[in-house]
Amino acid sequence: MAKKFDNDKVGRRFVRTIAGAASGMSVATFDSEDDRGAMFVSGTNLRLGVEDVEAVSEIVKAGAVLVLQKEVPDEANVAAAAVMKRAGGMVVLNAAPARAPSDGLAALVDVVVVNAVEAEALAAVASVESLETALAAAQTLSKQYPVVVVTAGGEGVAFVARGGDEGATPAIKVNVGSTHGAGDEFIAYLRHKLRQVQRCRLPWLRRTNLPQFALASLSSIDGRDTVRLAW
Repeated sequence: MAKKFDNDKVGRRFVRTIAGAASGMSVATFDSEDDRGAMFVSGTNLRLGVEDVEAVSEIVKAGAVLVLQKEVPDEANVAAAAVMKRAGGMVVLNAAPARAPSDGLAALVDVVVVNAVEAEALAAVASVESLETALAAAQTLSKQYPVVVVTAGGEGVAFVARGGDEGATPAIKVNVGSTHGAGDEFIAYLRHKLRQVQRCRLPWLRRTNLPQFALASLSSIDGRDTVRLAW
């Protein structure tokens, strides 16, 4: 893996190797309707600790956007979020796998992003299969987080921000390519747009000047993780 990073010119200054331990991995699964699931083998993901966060704290700066997921120990996420908040940055939590974050982590999150399955689990709702139910789940979760984004696959994406700003945008309908990595791509593009407008703060969406077609494109590459992006 390290050799692959080097060949692709990906920096690994802060990558730590652990003798005798294996890297984490995720195996994608698909059902007859092409809905995606995943089996996780955590491996060294569970070895990420506060000391690793401290080692990279020197590069954290104001205006940065930190993306966290639930594949590493909570204490590492809390430490990373605390460093980012002290520096004046933004913390985005992609709550996957669908496990509720600790109170300590939740208190540091600016934006939480969940797909339909994760929204059902965290918001304790029966199903998220439409923009209306996605918006309802986002409204429930907004009691805990400043901004909530719920992706509903081919239906689109809904958001709610504290203070009453909310909305939903239908997905652009295109041919299904592959569902693998759909949520990761959604998060990557969302993080990119948030980084551009980080200083705007909340309500974040209407002040970003992010075109409706761009948001619709975002929704089209995630969820329940059904990808609807034509390459």
